[in-house]
Amino acid sequence: MATITVTFVEPHGGERVISDVNIDQSLMEVGRANGVEGITADCGGACACATCHVYIPAEWQAIIGEPDDVESMTLDMAPNLEPNSRLSCQIQLRAELDGLKVNVAPA
Repeated sequence: MATITVTFVEPHGGERVISDVNIDQSLMEVGRANGVEGITADCGGACACATCHVYIPAEWQAIIGEPDDVESMTLDMAPNLEPNSRLSCQIQLRAELDGLKVNVAPA
């Protein structure tokens, strides 16, 4: 099974580099399983709470794509909303996301 590396920049500025990530999971699942600060995922990945809110750097936005309508409505409830906001529960990891680096939104 293919694995990738992803990096989370936590709200306080520390970086969490997570290697050997299986691509059959969401970015939120990886963050929560590895204790990333700010990825609490209160709804368990149901796209209902925005407690896995991240910012996607410009160089990754086209690869990841745009949020769907449900995610957009959930993001509208999130504090600190930015044009590059996404819910990490809605980002399914795949091989082309190897090296992805995201910033976790402050609560």
